[in-house]
Amino acid sequence: MEKEKIARINELAKKSKETGLTEEEAAEQKALRAEYIAEFRASFTGILENTVIQYPDGSRQSLPDMRDAKKNEKK
Repeated sequence: MEKEKIARINELAKKSKETGLTEEEAAEQKALRAEYIAEFRASFTGILENTVIQYPDGSRQSLPDMRDAKKNEKK
């Protein structure tokens, strides 16, 4: 997300606490927050998909493999 959009989110949050927002500003804030959360989730999911757990015995297992193994256990 661009720095300008993050700055705008912070600006609207500050204004909301101080004086309140107009309907247009509240809608803009809601849309910007939704966009920010979507980008954060996508980024975090990418990090988790590439995370590997290394056990004391030296074996390694990726988080997606662990998730798939748990799904298969439940079946």
